Amino acid sequence: MTDTETPEAIRYTADVVALTPGGDVLLIERDWPPYEGAWALPGGHVDPGETSRAAAARELAEETGVQVAADDLRQIGVWDAPERDPRGRYVTVAYAAVVPAGTPIVAGDDARTAHWWPLNALPDRLAFDHADILSAATTS
Repeated sequence: MTDTETPEAIRYTADVVALTPGGDVLLIERDWPPYEGAWALPGGHVDPGETSRAAAARELAEETGVQVAADDLRQIGVWDAPERDPRGRYVTVAYAAVVPAGTPIVAGDDARTAHWWPLNALPDRLAFDHADILSAATTS
């Protein structure tokens, strides 16, 4: 990079694949752009001084009401393709958690609604690269 170039802004996020033992996954319907009305994994920005694991647990609770200890989250991987988010460069660390079937959910924060979906009958419209994250979580 030369002295006249501006460094690329990179935003740091965390996402959660919450699964039941029977094969359902928890998704939220996004309440604003990008992908307003599309289904997505619970997740969001990592706050200053926070680890991505702690952010994942916090975002899951804020968006769905589901409480999971950060230590119970298993890291799936990192998604950092430059074009994965239309708002700019976002790097996410994705985690998986297994929660009991019938765990109650309440949509909150930026979720229009939250819903348990069977892995074999996912909605047609998934936001961002969340289909790739789901695939990695369920095949690893």
